[in-house]
Amino acid sequence: MKRELKRPFLVGVTGGIGSGKSTVCRFLAELGCALFEADRVAKDLQCSDPGIIAGIRNLFGQDVYSSGSGGSLLLDRRRVAAEVFSSPEKLRALNNLVHPAVYEAFHAAVEEARRQGRGVLVKEAAILFETGRTADLDLIVVVVADRQLRLQRAVEKGLGSREEVLERMASQWPQEKLVEKAGYVVPNEGTKEELRHQTEKLYEFILQEAASCRDGSGKPGQ
Repeated sequence: MKRELKRPFLVGVTGGIGSGKSTVCRFLAELGCALFEADRVAKDLQCSDPGIIAGIRNLFGQDVYSSGSGGSLLLDRRRVAAEVFSSPEKLRALNNLVHPAVYEAFHAAVEEARRQGRGVLVKEAAILFETGRTADLDLIVVVVADRQLRLQRAVEKGLGSREEVLERMASQWPQEKLVEKAGYVVPNEGTKEELRHQTEKLYEFILQEAASCRDGSGKPGQ
């Protein structure tokens, strides 16, 4: 007898800077998956949550924020990035400040997806394993590409200078380590259409895994 799902099938998608994980997640959303963008939520919270704002000011100085239109706050992200990627202590402190709130937002998104009857929710996160918040995910997907190709993409997208991107790469887990922990690996060294095709294959795999949970043959917790 089939069990009714109590929550969506949860998929974590990660990969190093320039790997193309955001594009994969966008394709999955187009295919019908609910999407939680952990990095975007983290950025929003850094300019809206009073406790996080106070903590960031303590870490980086009161002048790390400036006034934007309509009374909004603007965070000097370039300055923050320069400091955290050269200071593991500050990076750890920033993550400890922001990620618990992101985790709460993720659980709210899971509940909202459940209410909407969505079968799959995808969580996009640059530092998925580093936060230690993977136990509740049913599948972890890693998007991979050659290091030089990732560097080129990141610079062309304006994510920083070559030196800044290399610093960010050095602060992230090596791609090989991510692959070791992946339940599914998406290669991305070709065109966008090739990546779309790879994402469609991933989507079929996700549906199969979700179905195995529904009929009781998969992992518990649904």
